[in-house]
Amino acid sequence: MDAVEEILTLPGGPTRVRWRRHAAARRVSLRIDLRGGGVVVTLPARAGRRAGMALLMTHADWVAARLAALPTAIPFADGVEIPIDGVRHRIRHLPKGDPEGARGSVWRAGGVLHVTGGSAFLPRRVGDFLRAEARRRLVALAQAKAASLGVRPARISIKDTRTRWGSCTRAGVLSFSWRLVMAPPFVQDYVAAHEVAHMRHMDHGPRFWALVETLTPWRAEGMRWLRDEAAQLLRIG
Repeated sequence: MDAVEEILTLPGGPTRVRWRRHAAARRVSLRIDLRGGGVVVTLPARAGRRAGMALLMTHADWVAARLAALPTAIPFADGVEIPIDGVRHRIRHLPKGDPEGARGSVWRAGGVLHVTGGSAFLPRRVGDFLRAEARRRLVALAQAKAASLGVRPARISIKDTRTRWGSCTRAGVLSFSWRLVMAPPFVQDYVAAHEVAHMRHMDHGPRFWALVETLTPWRAEGMRWLRDEAAQLLRIG
């Protein structure tokens, strides 16, 4: 079973359920898909759908409560407000281009994100703009922090992850969620410091956290913001 998705009628109502089999999983587990607004059931190699359904029905009330508490989904659309660097920007569609006639471009000014071109392309253009901004900012942050430690990332990639804001492999490959560009700059700084610190310490022991605090003054504030506010970023776009 490879990431099969369906709508099931649970006690809380119709619910999007994504079935996922993972060879390394030791038990059947549930988690809320913050981005998609559904629930993910992970099955170990030898577990069947019946075991997943049993766990799902046992925790149906928990699933319903968590889904009801999710922030409202916000699409990329004309007139909608989205955060950039933690500041609200209203998307403004300019179908005929900017005053100088440029089409297919995106820029921000005065709390407005201007998007030109056909309306069908607006979501993709906004997404591309935010990904490019995320790459520019997070790559610069990570490279500067790595240089201060005398290390160099093997590669830095920008992804659309569901469960992690950043990651670091033993080979020195750093990855960041593009959605961080919507968070305040101090959050971006903290996440970059966190992943760069993993280039020295792959665990979360005392030495790791001590190093994080030499790389950013925003550890406590960044962690608090991600705990309390980050779920809303997964519901945008």
